[in-house]
Amino acid sequence: MPLVSNGAIVADRYLQIGDDAELPPQGALLLPAARFLADAERLRGHDGPIGVIWPNNRNIAELVPYLAQLATVVLLFPTFRDGRAHSQARLLRERYGFRGELRASGQVLRDQFVFLLRNGFDSFDVKKDSDAEAFAAAASRYSVFYQPAADQAVGALQRRRQLRGQARGGQP
Repeated sequence: MPLVSNGAIVADRYLQIGDDAELPPQGALLLPAARFLADAERLRGHDGPIGVIWPNNRNIAELVPYLAQLATVVLLFPTFRDGRAHSQARLLRERYGFRGELRASGQVLRDQFVFLLRNGFDSFDVKKDSDAEAFAAAASRYSVFYQPAADQAVGALQRRRQLRGQARGGQP
């Protein structure tokens, strides 16, 4: 499955670990939510980045005590009509200050890509290579937005005020 990260198609560095699989002593690991929570203390000394696959029907607040030890959080989209992972992403970025990789996985459609970026996602698991190319292209399609969002992009009004201030010699 192709992975799009920061507008480019990349190889996934993570090894997905099942619920009953042995934990390797080093390397980038991606664990299901229940497995991560069960082994969270043991994973603190792991040599390599840790990621968790978090279902959209689970309360994101359960993950908050562990955010400092996580490099990646994968949020699931079981169907394209289910947007709960959008809300989870906004909460992780805006309320809980998570700055690691935020990955969307599952039924992610081309039409949703810009919204996913705005909500704080960095990377996307996609089903087809053609979708990966379209997602990578969409990352640079829009450069100005009106509404504030989790991506911290400067809005059109703020940008206009900055330009006006520069034209006046630093005065807003």
